[in-house]
Amino acid sequence: MAPKIAIVYYSMYGHIKQLAEAEKRGIEKAGGTADLYQIPETLSDEVLGKMHAAPKATDVPVLNDPNTLAGYDAFLLGIPTRYGNFLPSGRPSGIRQAAFGPRVASMESWLAFLSPLALWEVVRGGSPWGAGTFAAADGSRQPSSKELEVAEIQGQEFFQTTAKHFG
Repeated sequence: MAPKIAIVYYSMYGHIKQLAEAEKRGIEKAGGTADLYQIPETLSDEVLGKMHAAPKATDVPVLNDPNTLAGYDAFLLGIPTRYGNFLPSGRPSGIRQAAFGPRVASMESWLAFLSPLALWEVVRGGSPWGAGTFAAADGSRQPSSKELEVAEIQGQEFFQTTAKHFG
């Protein structure tokens, strides 16, 4: 039986939603399925407006009850900069999880340091810990096709590894 996978994310500007959708495509390409959930918003509409936040997705259910995740075998977590870290604590043993998310602040400092070296044909986010994207402070830079490709590959690899464990 294929593992039941949940992709849980928060996305203020739409970056993480795009990565989550790419992760899901990767899982589906590998023969699996996954359900998307978004973390509830904590800021008021007024504050979100001042931050030029993108409208929240209406096609992805909001995870208001963590017990919704009880029936899942594995999780991909889209961790944004603003939320910091919402990795679940006390998860049961045997549960698989991976993370993806943006790279800002300290990663942008490294980028500023490395940019004169011109080592990259295209600037892209991501790290050894998972897919990612560079996000401007105002959310104006959206994930590139390369960043989405890496997220899709991560989804594929995550499903294949998880399926071996639960298969």
